[in-house]
Amino acid sequence: MGNKIFVGNLPFSTDDAKLKEMFSAYGEISEAVIIKNKFSGRSKGFGFVTFANEADAQKAIAAMNEKEVEGRKMTVKEATPFNPDAPRPRRSFGDRGSGGFGGRRGGFGGERRGGFGGGQGRFNKREESGSDNSQDGEDY
Repeated sequence: MGNKIFVGNLPFSTDDAKLKEMFSAYGEISEAVIIKNKFSGRSKGFGFVTFANEADAQKAIAAMNEKEVEGRKMTVKEATPFNPDAPRPRRSFGDRGSGGFGGRRGGFGGERRGGFGGGQGRFNKREESGSDNSQDGEDY
């Protein structure tokens, strides 16, 4: 157990002083830091609070976890050291189709239009119909 806690899902308007103010009711705080993007300086939506003793940190975790601040439910738990060798969770970007850069809409490898990477493109459909110069006016 430690004195440092992780605070996630914070509103982007939260700064170091506001974070310290939110947790100061639970004990003496030696440090409160919001993690920021190194290029833009904007908050990443999480931070760390270090308490003077472990009992205060545990009180803060129990009281503040899942508490709503500006419409967002905070995640408050004990901070763990970052392990660069640990597998990172994969993010899902929704159902983007069967392949390539275009997803379902086509582009590079899209499902309906062909392109680089296949899919069911319009050139494939003409080959299936048996005629090379199909002039029936259908647009695939």
